Amino acid sequence: MRKMLAAVSRVLSGASQKPSHGLTVLPSLVSSSRLKQSSHFSLPKCWGYSHSVRQASRVLIASRNFANDATFEIKKCDLHRLEEGPPVTTVLTREDGLKYYRMMQTVRRMELKADQLYKQKIIRGFCHLCDGQEACCVGLEAGINPTDHLITAYRAHGFTFTRGLSVREILAELTGRKGGCAKGKGGSMHMYAKNFYGGNGIVGAQVPLGAGIALACKYNGKDEVCLTLYGDGAANQGQIFEAYNMAALWKLPCIFICENNRYGMGTSVERAAASTDYYKRGDFIPGLRVDGMDILCVREATRFAAAYCRSGKGPILMELQTYRYHGHSMSDPGVSYRTREEIQEVRSKSDPIMLLKDRMVNSNLASVEELKEIDVEVRKEIEDAAQFATADPEPPLEELGYHIYSSDPPFEVRGANQWIKFKSVS
Repeated sequence: MRKMLAAVSRVLSGASQKPSHGLTVLPSLVSSSRLKQSSHFSLPKCWGYSHSVRQASRVLIASRNFANDATFEIKKCDLHRLEEGPPVTTVLTREDGLKYYRMMQTVRRMELKADQLYKQKIIRGFCHLCDGQEACCVGLEAGINPTDHLITAYRAHGFTFTRGLSVREILAELTGRKGGCAKGKGGSMHMYAKNFYGGNGIVGAQVPLGAGIALACKYNGKDEVCLTLYGDGAANQGQIFEAYNMAALWKLPCIFICENNRYGMGTSVERAAASTDYYKRGDFIPGLRVDGMDILCVREATRFAAAYCRSGKGPILMELQTYRYHGHSMSDPGVSYRTREEIQEVRSKSDPIMLLKDRMVNSNLASVEELKEIDVEVRKEIEDAAQFATADPEPPLEELGYHIYSSDPPFEVRGANQWIKFKSVS
């Protein structure tokens, strides 16, 4: 204890000699039960104060003995045509826990910033936010390899981030700027990365494409799978069942994933579907229903499904039971077909970030102060990205026809009439 206090004192010694403009107790010390009775630091509110506080917090965190891992019980998945399912216990390492927390918090803050920019009319057009569903995109990514493939619908910002693109590229794409991941020409629904195929605006149309990607994996003899996502609102589309049939016939390594967030636009699943057991919709395809608000459940189910596909048994279907806090899109307030109390109840009982945070703190995998430090870093990253996304220039008109193909020689594209021509460069 004396060594720890001495270390904190050394960190704060520079700030303590600056002129005092009011005294404040160090927050990280106040919240530490071991230090409440043993010390009291008063700091000046000067330029170096916040930096000194962060340094002191890091010293305290570094001096604490955290567990390397912990074992948790997770909800058992409902199964269809499967004798065994994913495990009901799983191990979470401290390293993975901190990584998952940072990623989910980044997706949450990025979506809230997009909401703000949309209301300021800096982002225009369609914009579908996924806050509340962070355990889906982060958990799915945690259960596959970077070389595996993923295709989804229009609620794609979180998946774009987990597949490897930066917040800066995503927000710049939303604002239509040249530094965006699609050079400012795709917008909210059309973002792409390596082994990530969008972002697709036509309801359900990405599902046959996902089956085609899985066919390419099998044809090329690669030990890869394709995660093909769609929502409960798209689950009644005929083309989805056609894709099921082809995938089953050819035993394609395709994981069909229904993100069931309870509402297709403004229509509840009970009013839209005769059967809401979406994990059974494949009939002849095995399926499992997963708690989509628990990142550990999603991760283990994804690992199970990926192993099933890689073994050559063909496709499998997953239903992720999740919830979106925003409306269907930014034009939907989200409270005309559900109550504010319903939304608040999910936030208070099932929030994916809160669930992970409580697990980590209660199992000594992290401290509240450490996670707050991550929150501060994430907020700064989002603010910096937003500054870039609003200052970066828009793409010039002459580049309207660029990037139609990836490696073709330049050619001309007709504009709004036959006399307007745009050059297309790969």
